[in-house]
This record gives sequence, structure tokens and C-alpha cells, in this order.
Amino acid sequence: MTGRVPEDLAVVVDAGGAVLVWSAGARRLLGYEPAEVVGRSVQPLLAAELPPSARRHLADGGRWSSEVALRHRNGDRIVVSLQGTPLDAGTGRPLWLVTGAARVPLSGRDQPGAATLWDLTLAQLPMPVAIYDRQARFVAANESMTRIMGLSVAEMRGKTVWEIESSPPYDEYDRLQRQVLRTGRTVFHEQHARAPGETRDHAWSMYFCPLKDENGTVQGLSAVVFDTTEQYWARRHLAVLNDASMRIGSTLDVTLTAEELAEVAVAGFADFVTVDLLESVVLGDEPEPLRPGEPVAVRRTAQRSVLAHCPESVAAPGDAFHYPVDTPPTRTLLAGHGTRHRPGDPGMQDWLRTCQARAEAVTRHVIHSLLLVPLRARGVTLGLVHFLRHRTPESFTEDDQRLAEEIVARAAVSVDNARRYTRERRTALALQRSLLPGRPPCLAATEVAYRYLPTGSGADVGGDWFDVIPLSGARVALVVGDVVGHGIRASATMGRLRTAVRTLADVDLAPDELLTQLDDLVIRLDREEGPEVPGRAETASSGEVGATCLYAVYDPVSRRCTMARAGHPPPALVTPAGDVRFLDLPAGPPLGLGGLPFESVEVELAEGSLLALYTDGLVETADRDIEVGLGLLRRALADPAAPLEETCDHVLRTVLTDRPADDIVLLLARTAALDTAKVRTWQLPQHPSAVAGARKMACQQLAAWNLTEAAFATELIVSELVTNAVRYGDGPIALRLIRDASLICEVSDGSNTAPHLRRARVYDEGGRGLLLVAQMAERWGSRQTPNGKTIWAEQRLPT
Repeated sequence: MTGRVPEDLAVVVDAGGAVLVWSAGARRLLGYEPAEVVGRSVQPLLAAELPPSARRHLADGGRWSSEVALRHRNGDRIVVSLQGTPLDAGTGRPLWLVTGAARVPLSGRDQPGAATLWDLTLAQLPMPVAIYDRQARFVAANESMTRIMGLSVAEMRGKTVWEIESSPPYDEYDRLQRQVLRTGRTVFHEQHARAPGETRDHAWSMYFCPLKDENGTVQGLSAVVFDTTEQYWARRHLAVLNDASMRIGSTLDVTLTAEELAEVAVAGFADFVTVDLLESVVLGDEPEPLRPGEPVAVRRTAQRSVLAHCPESVAAPGDAFHYPVDTPPTRTLLAGHGTRHRPGDPGMQDWLRTCQARAEAVTRHVIHSLLLVPLRARGVTLGLVHFLRHRTPESFTEDDQRLAEEIVARAAVSVDNARRYTRERRTALALQRSLLPGRPPCLAATEVAYRYLPTGSGADVGGDWFDVIPLSGARVALVVGDVVGHGIRASATMGRLRTAVRTLADVDLAPDELLTQLDDLVIRLDREEGPEVPGRAETASSGEVGATCLYAVYDPVSRRCTMARAGHPPPALVTPAGDVRFLDLPAGPPLGLGGLPFESVEVELAEGSLLALYTDGLVETADRDIEVGLGLLRRALADPAAPLEETCDHVLRTVLTDRPADDIVLLLARTAALDTAKVRTWQLPQHPSAVAGARKMACQQLAAWNLTEAAFATELIVSELVTNAVRYGDGPIALRLIRDASLICEVSDGSNTAPHLRRARVYDEGGRGLLLVAQMAERWGSRQTPNGKTIWAEQRLPT
């Protein structure tokens, strides 16, 4: 019910006509005691049926007025002009405050003129009530009303409200009164203001009810005032709490959550608010327990004021500082509950002396009240919130403290959630970045630049990865992949796949064969990491582990690039002339499906061509078709001569319209061609005499390259590799020397049989050749070719 219905005011009935409140005035008018009528129907009190309009409004909950014939306890018939005003009781059923005036003899006695509420109960009412005539001039009031008006009855009699006091609220009262006199309808009005001598606003709900004579003519009105101060402040506090629940915790960001708390508090009940979080909380770590007798390290995370840059704060957002030992902040943190303070309190004076700037700010801006509330969630202290007042004249009350503690408690849960999220996200990002390559290697085959952007949607990090892998023969492998899902599990799967790709790349598998092996690995991971469902076959796949991948191998000697993809977006190729096209590679199934083949495509690239490899997060979003993203990417890559780092930034600015909702990898590689003067190839006969000729030609080439210091090791390597090819391989046999960042020696033959390193026993006549090669070379290996195999060995160039 809006306002408190006093016992002596009038009658309150519900929709069924049952009496809920029976005032002293009603007892005087009809002679019934409250015990005789409360809880019973009003029907026995009626001398005649209610008019249809009254019955209709009782049913639909509307305001009503009517002449009603009532029966006195002694049997007399009394005609009364009643006004029914609906009340909000919060019970789901309508109630009416019924007031009125008798137009016939009261209890058998004649009354001069219309009997008003003053005649019935006015003097006895504890709430403010006033009576006005048909010109809205004051007639009478009880003591409560004169106290509100600040004038006596004699001073107000015969004057309108506007004449009594010309302030704006009374102008509104005068308008409402004249509206009631003109229309004959009850008007409800709410007002809040500060009464004389009070320190906070009071609130009133006012009913202006018309008073009619026996002919239904409005002769005046009554103004009944309910004190709804407690309800008013309860609504204000509820509004602040509702605002806090709607605005605090909208993101999983510690700083933004603290700023939202400060904004809500300033808008609700404080003039200046600061939020200080423990240093460990800002970093996302578990807060350390507080120890008595030790200062507390905090960081100013947020602050808000009703005035711009006023009052000046001792610390700015982001500043780290300490709360001194045995001061109000440290005592409040240790106590675990809010505390109220004034600048003149002994403890506050000691704290102010520790910082001259703080003391000057308190004096300059007349800060007179301070409320400290610790941020606590799940039994852990996260920080401290300072609420200050300097423009609001009243100090913080106990109700304000309860409100602040409720808001801070809600915010603390959001801060703790954000802290936990920050820690988990930092862990996932650290894991993912540790699994990604660092600075790309400096290679003669390609110039490389990349960008990796973790998701900015608030979700966990994803499983996107890339790699640049040096291969034998001065070749390079470019890899981009995307693991299904997000979080640490996706990052861990990404790391396993990247390691597997590097291992398979060292074996020098062709791109289609490498993806086939990687597909088998993903299937095994899926079976191992799938949910443990009783009865599930060990060979069944859960479908929780999957990935896409693009693998490309570029040879700078032949300028040919071999590529294959597994469900991944196609790469973009930019020619030196600036033409951009997406290579038409067989899509292939995503990794983890199994049973379907992958196909490789070989293309010849002009020197200075640009390859762009990327993940789908770059070109595909929820509100944009992938074709639109590919078109933007094509436009952004149109300048092939620009530096790769600038091109990476230009692509991101052009293609991305907002923070990415998924992880993004962009890998750009500008191809180069190895100078023909750095490559020398000889065709050799499959005859033992070819070994000596190969050694001689190799030494001559090293002399031409000014690498005579490497002649001894190179002669040994060439001799052993050519001997193995002549003895165990098939023709044709070829020897190739490549001078790159290292000296590479390759011997190719037509046999697919790869040699194996073994340790020869003391009396074995052979088996030591590859062991010597491994000792002399920095690294060595073999790879399959379309026509056989190639055995290679790399040596570090002489300084």
C-alpha cells in the first residue's frame, strides 16, 4: 500500500467489499465498533444497493465517487457522498481508501451544511489533513498539517496554498486542488522535500478528495497526507541496488568492473568514490592473506566524482601505494566490514597526517564524511572502496552503510570472477604463445612476417597456430592451422599438432602425405581425449578434437611451391605486378575425419611473389559472409612491394571491423629465388670411378666459392654419399652443392631405399660411412622424390 493508512482516517475495503480498516470517524458515523465490521462484508451496512458505477469500479480497480445510503447501528438511514481511491497494497488485489461526507442528519441530529472529515475525525488524525473550500482557500487543519506548513491555523485560514507559500511545490499543490474542485475527482500526488530542521528528504503521498453537498456539488476538498519517507528511501536504495545489478559485472575485466562500481555509487548516494584493489588481484593472482602490523599494497583501480576532477585524488588510477599500518583503511580491511568516519576522529587525523595532499584535499573541499567498505568475495579480501561526501550535507548513515556493503558485496563477486578469468586467460595465452614460434628464422628462400591476435570477445583463447620450418635443400615449409574450440585444451592440442608437423616436416614428407599422417594423429587424440562414456568403443571418435591446416613447401632453387590443405581457407597469391588471386587447391576434409585423401598442387612462383596464409577468423564473422572478407583481403594485398610488416598492419585495419571474435593468424611470405651461381649440379655415372670425379668437382667448386677450408669435410661427405648411391642405388645419380646460410651437399639416385645409420662393430668392413657423415656434418637426412630419394648433409660455413 502506498503510504501508511492510519486507523482513524477512513474505511479501507477490498474488491470483494470486505472491510479491512474501520476508522474512528466511521465508528462515529455509523455506530459500529471495529470488531463488529472488520473482516466482514459491507453489504449489511448498506441501506440500498451500491450504484452500478460504484460496483463497476470496485470490480475493475478504478477510482470512483458515488452517493451511498448507509445504515446506522440504530437503524437510521444515512446518505453519504463517498470517494473511492485505489491503493497499491503490493498484494495483487485492489484496495480502496474510502472517504466521504454525510448529507443527512448524523445519528438523528441535524448538521448545518455538509459534514466534512473535520466534523468526523480531523482533530484525531495523526497524519497531516487539511480542508479547503470551493475557492481552494484554507478552512481547517490538524496539528500534523500545521507542523508541515510551519504556520498556525489562524495564519493560514482564508488563504490559498499559493498565498501561504509561493515556492514551486506549493504552486503544484494549488494547481492540483483547483483541478479537484473543477472536475470533482480525487487526485493523487507524490512529493519529496526536506522539512525544516531535518537532515534528509522526507516523502509524502497526498490525496486531494472533493467534498460534495446533498446535490453533488463540490463544496471543497480535503488534503490527506501519508508520510512515505521510509518507503521513499527504500525505493531509492532499491533503485541503486537494481542499477548495480544491471551495470556492475558487464565484462570480465577487473578494471572495468571497478569503474562500474564507482559510477553506480556516485550516481546513487556518494559524492566521490575510489576503488583500491590489492596488487595481486589486479594481476589476476590469488590475493595474499592480510597480516596485522604490516602495510597493505594496493593499486588505485577506479575513481569517480560528481564534479569533474574534484576533489583531487592523492593517487591516480593505475598508481600503486601502501596503506600505512594501524590506519582506518588497514583496520577496516582486517575487520572485514564497513566503517564510518569523520575527519575529526582521532584515527582519521593520524591517517591524514601521513599525507599532506590528502589532508589539504579534505580541508579544501570540506569532506565531512567517509565510508570505508572492504571488497570481499568467497571469504577473501580483494580491496577497499572509499565513499566520501562533500556536497551532500548529511553524513553517511547506518542505512547508507548497509546499502554500500550490499553494492560492494555484489561487485566483489564480479571482481573475483574477472580476476579468475584474467588468471585463466593469462595462463592460456602464456601456454599458447609458448607453443607458437618466436621470431621467424632468417631464410634465403622467403621473407616472413606474421600477426597473431587472440580473441577479444571475452571467450577463452583459441587453438590457431602457424610455423615457418627450414627444410633441406634451402627449402622452407609454411604452416597455418586452427584447432576446433577454445581454452587451454585447444591450446594444448595446438601445441601437440605443431610439434607433430615439425617432426613430420623433418622427415621431408610431401604436403599431402604429411596431412594424412596428421589426420591419423588427430583421430588418435580424439579417441584418447573424448568423454568417458560407459560402453563406448575404444575405436569410436568423440568429435571433440578437430582442426584445419594448410601446409606449403617452397623451393627457392626451382621456384616451385607444393601445397595441400585440410579444410582450411585457400591461400592468396600476389604476383610482383600486383595481381591477387586465391589459389584453387583441393579443399580436403578437416583433420580428424579420416578415410579421405588429401591432394597436393604444385605452382611455379615468380621471384618476389607474396603468399598470404591465414585462419578463418580473419575473413569470416557472424555478421559478414566469408566472400566479403575475402574481397577485403584481396583489396588489402594489392600492393606487393610494401614492407611485409606494414602490409600485415594494413590487412588487419582493412579486413577487421571490430575486435576479433575468434583467434586470428596472418602469415605473409615473400618468395626469393636462389642465385644460380650458388647452386651447382653434376650428373654422375653409376660406376665406382664416379666417386673420384665427384670429389674433384666438389673441391673445384669450393675453391670458386672461396670455401677451401671446408674442402676436407666436403670431400669425405661427397665420397661416402656417392659411394652409397653407386653401390646400393639406381641411376640416374646426381650431385648438387648449394651455398646458402650453410653448405649443402645432396646426392640423388633412382632408388627408394633410404640408408640407415648404424654403429659398426670392430671387425666389420663397412657400415661406418654414414657415421662419418654424421660426425662431419651439422645435420643430415634423406627425403623421397618422385624419381627416388635424396641424401643430404649440411655443414656450417667457415667463418
